Amino acid sequence: LIGAMLASVIDTTGADHLHGGEAAMLTDMVDRLAASGFTAHAAVADSWGAAHALARFSTRATSVVPAGETPQAILPLPIAALRLPALTIESLRLLGFERVADLAAMPRASLALRFGPEPGRRLDQALARVSEPIEPIRPEEIVEVRRNFAEPIGAAETIARYTGKLVAELCASLETRGLGARRLDLLFFRVDNRIEAIRVGTAMPVRDTKRLTRLLTDKIETIDPGFGIELMRLAATVAEPLRAKQMISSLTEAPEPDVSDVIDILANRVGEDRLYRLAPVQSDVPERSVQRIAPMAPDTGEGWPGHWPRPSRLLPRPEPIETVALLPDHPPVTFTWRGVRRRVKRADGPERVFGEWWKRDAELAAVRDYFQVEDENGERYWVYRAGDGEDAATGSHKWFMHGIFG
Repeated sequence: LIGAMLASVIDTTGADHLHGGEAAMLTDMVDRLAASGFTAHAAVADSWGAAHALARFSTRATSVVPAGETPQAILPLPIAALRLPALTIESLRLLGFERVADLAAMPRASLALRFGPEPGRRLDQALARVSEPIEPIRPEEIVEVRRNFAEPIGAAETIARYTGKLVAELCASLETRGLGARRLDLLFFRVDNRIEAIRVGTAMPVRDTKRLTRLLTDKIETIDPGFGIELMRLAATVAEPLRAKQMISSLTEAPEPDVSDVIDILANRVGEDRLYRLAPVQSDVPERSVQRIAPMAPDTGEGWPGHWPRPSRLLPRPEPIETVALLPDHPPVTFTWRGVRRRVKRADGPERVFGEWWKRDAELAAVRDYFQVEDENGERYWVYRAGDGEDAATGSHKWFMHGIFG
């Protein structure tokens, strides 16, 4: 509970041991909120109703109710702790009911006859006699569909068939809103109250039924149906506008190639973060002139310098090499890299690259002189000398391998 009206309900089953136990977890939670300027009270109990009652009406900042001791904890609390309507609470107080214990001692039939089923239901929920599932708050813009089963299902073929039906319903809903899915979450609610999940993503907004169905069914083998699945829910947790567009403008015009389908398959198999393409960045320092972007991301509009060739393979970080070279402006005559000595037949350079002094002081005077060199076997390399070959303040004058041509 935060403040007077704001509250959060969290199911911490199986998570408290990660924080040193329930008491330590609650204390840490309240302390973190206090550091952010919030006064909070927190409670853990067997039921949502009991935790809510203790958080609002207990005098302690944190309350932990051992399993099975919920009645002793909430019976002394006022009847307002049961989340009843204000009019019902006022009527009960006029009749002399002040504590939860007073209401629990009242015969249920006469209580229901006078006030309806609500007081009895709230009392049973607080005492953990009936279940009260937590219904998470979802943003209205999330598009989702669900399918309940009269009999639990478990066969992979059956799950795949109903997955296709859910995808068709979801795509129809997305089309009415002019949206395409970027991420789908398919949840399987088992009869033992466990939830299995599948998540897939797409490079571009999509509402193609066959394409989305294939992405989801490829992961059905990761699902454990247990004793059966009684509910399936499919949600487009990330969606973006997708308008209809004309693919070709004439019978003779070839359609633009679309590789997003292949990208989606690979990204969902090997991981979205492992699939990328390189794009240029405005920087004279070679290792800073490249960035990773999503495979289908639009062009950045930047370009690499065209006045000097750049190697097709840039090493992750420059590697030191041993060279024989005349200073200050001559390329190496020979160099040794990774234990192999190579004699230079041709060379071009130097291309002088200055440090980016606005980023750090160490680059105020930093200089690199790059050379393109070709060895006796026709292999071409990109090497540089740290420094201008004369002033020690510009660099160490050591040589490095930075890239390979071809």
